[in-house]
Amino acid sequence: MWGHPTRTNATVVSLVAAGALLTGCSGPQAGSHDAKLTVSATTGIIADLVEQVGGDRVDVTSIVPHHGDPHSYEPSPGDAAEVAKADVVFSNGLLLEEPGIMKMVHSNARKSTPKIEIAEKLEQYGGTVIKLEEDLGLDVLWLGWAVEGEVTEEGSQVRTTATKLEGPGELRVYLTDTLGRPKVYVDSADGLDDADSFTLPPEAHTHVNWAFSKPGTYRLTVEGRTETLDGKTEGIGSGTFTFTVGDGDGDGAEAPAGARVLDSGHADVTLNAETGQVYVRADDAKSGEPVRLPADEVVLNVPDRAKEAVPQEEPYAFLGAAGDELWVLPQAVIGKHVHGDMDPHAWADVANAQAYVRRIEAELVKADPDGKPTYEKNAAAYLKRLGALDEEVAEKLATVPEQNRKLITTHDAFGYLAKAYGMEVAGFVVPVPNQEPSAAEVEQLGDTIREKKVPSVFLEPNLAARADVLRRVAEDEGVAICTIYGDSFDDKVHDYVSMMRHNAAELAKCLRRDA
Repeated sequence: MWGHPTRTNATVVSLVAAGALLTGCSGPQAGSHDAKLTVSATTGIIADLVEQVGGDRVDVTSIVPHHGDPHSYEPSPGDAAEVAKADVVFSNGLLLEEPGIMKMVHSNARKSTPKIEIAEKLEQYGGTVIKLEEDLGLDVLWLGWAVEGEVTEEGSQVRTTATKLEGPGELRVYLTDTLGRPKVYVDSADGLDDADSFTLPPEAHTHVNWAFSKPGTYRLTVEGRTETLDGKTEGIGSGTFTFTVGDGDGDGAEAPAGARVLDSGHADVTLNAETGQVYVRADDAKSGEPVRLPADEVVLNVPDRAKEAVPQEEPYAFLGAAGDELWVLPQAVIGKHVHGDMDPHAWADVANAQAYVRRIEAELVKADPDGKPTYEKNAAAYLKRLGALDEEVAEKLATVPEQNRKLITTHDAFGYLAKAYGMEVAGFVVPVPNQEPSAAEVEQLGDTIREKKVPSVFLEPNLAARADVLRRVAEDEGVAICTIYGDSFDDKVHDYVSMMRHNAAELAKCLRRDA
């Protein structure tokens, strides 16, 4: 995970040495007849697919529990112990999993244990991968942190540290998790040191809140270094970014002459792990493709319309006294949300789930050749079942009038479902964490629902508790609130086929309203 290690995380890492001693040569041997193949999967969805193929020859555990969120789950010592015993570890890949999960896997699994990121080679098994679309319609810059470029050693992370801040006030960079708890990564109020940092895997980015205490011009210097699993570090570059806070009148800030000013759209403060360059990666307004702007040629603007007040809740006291003014570029999405350019939620298209199954079958056969007849038989039967499910989902969703085939959810997890079954993602409506939306923002949400003429909005069970605003606006607009499953199961739905059947039935029922 990125950020400062907690006691729990230190315990997880400490299992590396113990795991090496206890499991280096003593784990179940693939192909033996007196023990099942021990498999660890990162999510319940992947665990279910492995169980369908492996049958009685495998013993499968999921790292992320039911109700959990793979984007933000922090692994426990028990998870590390299970991984240390595994003969095979399956993950989704494409940066679905919170980086701490993958760091724990690489730290605790035996070196000889295959670590399979299923979606990374999905096309080779008949699947498709699409780009992740991000557009929340914010009226200020949506600014994240990113790492580009590859590193040579498997499992390595890239740490970015804030080393210097010049400006009239303080800067805090923090993230709000799915339960509304802030995690601070940079706080200039007590000086900057090695603690003012975070880590990301290569080719990843994440969303954070940037909070400035006063208007004016700020210059933030950052430096990066790689960190290997055995603790080795290497510096890779540094650079300085300019922020203008306020509208430029009175105490506000003026942009330097000749600089390109970014004040809207999606951008990332970016460190390239291969070249050592530091720049701003922004989406081009015309093409939508990323452009890379040298740090000294761009200004990141935080206008007065980004002005907020420090929340009254005690966990936010680090921002200042309750009610004090702040200029905030918001995180916008709930919880840790580290990802790359490709959409990792490929299983939402049943045809892709079939590709997952083919990859799982191939990897289980490699790990346990004696089980090949069983794996082939189980995979063939399950693939036939998934083929029927694909037709069932398509037929069910075809009953939705074309003008109603629009999805508004609280998570950007349904692009594959929409593409496969003729639907449109009209938006994923996520409130800024721990900030009560303005009357204008609530009105805009209502306008969006009316303009799109959507009869229903959809909440995932594990995110429903954080969707009060969407609930309220939906009720005010007379729009139904329905349930859809994305990343995880719960007590009602605990296998992939049931999940997709529920989603198809719920979408068909809720989107046919008023048709």
